[in-house]
Amino acid sequence: MSTVQNLSAVTINNGSTTKQYFNNLTTNLGTIGSNQEDAIIGYFERQTDGNRAAAELLASAVIYTSIAQQIDPMQTLQQFTRLPKGDLNLYLTTFLNLNRVGTSFLAVRNEPILNKYIQRSILA
Repeated sequence: MSTVQNLSAVTINNGSTTKQYFNNLTTNLGTIGSNQEDAIIGYFERQTDGNRAAAELLASAVIYTSIAQQIDPMQTLQQFTRLPKGDLNLYLTTFLNLNRVGTSFLAVRNEPILNKYIQRSILA
């Protein structure tokens, strides 16, 4: 019979944190007005070239994260509208990661906008 000397005993808590996590998934955080929702959906619809389904999913994720972080969703929208072209993906991913657990972060893919002359000399 072998014994492990360097590991301490582990006490299992019957999954109470797991139960608490899944019980809180359906918690209603609050509501926003239909005008605010339409404004946020409209912004993302312009960003996704008219893809209504993608715009609604992005808008719901931003609204949920804003409310969970106790930020007005319209303030979040105003911050997104001030971003330079091409930076929305990075900021949106970072914003959505505020409300995620460490093991399920969204990946960030950052492609900086290059000057056409610099890009040409790199490719050549």
